[in-house]
Amino acid sequence: MPAQAQNGAVKVVLGRRYHFSASHRLHSAVFSEEENSRVYGKCNNPHGHGHNYVLEVLISGAVDPATGMIANLADLDGFVERAVLEPLDHRSLNEEVAAFRDTVPTTENLCIEIFERLKSFPKAKLESVRVQETSNNSFEYAGNADHLEESKGPSR
Repeated sequence: MPAQAQNGAVKVVLGRRYHFSASHRLHSAVFSEEENSRVYGKCNNPHGHGHNYVLEVLISGAVDPATGMIANLADLDGFVERAVLEPLDHRSLNEEVAAFRDTVPTTENLCIEIFERLKSFPKAKLESVRVQETSNNSFEYAGNADHLEESKGPSR
């Protein structure tokens, strides 16, 4: 192992991918039916629609000289399974996930929710989460709301 890593002077970032499926309807209680239709388009379908999401979790930390790792993948996998996959996979985000009862379940908001669920991972620092919604759309959140600008409308 390099000398810098042995004394904990090297920070490494690890990315791990997960998959889950969920449905949602983009609909805001503050908008009229017409405004919801205009803002969210086909994503405002009253019956909802689903996605096969790809979640990428990035964590960082010092390399443990004994293991050569920043975190054990089994520990990370178990944490993500309990905090994110079990409560979200094959669920209606609007109807079955409390965080989205009063919040529009856009993928932007989903990123923030997932970050909040994972930030207490005890073995390494959560750097960011990225959620790929479609082959064209992905969203990333690093937990620093000070740098986010309020959206003027959906990007879909």
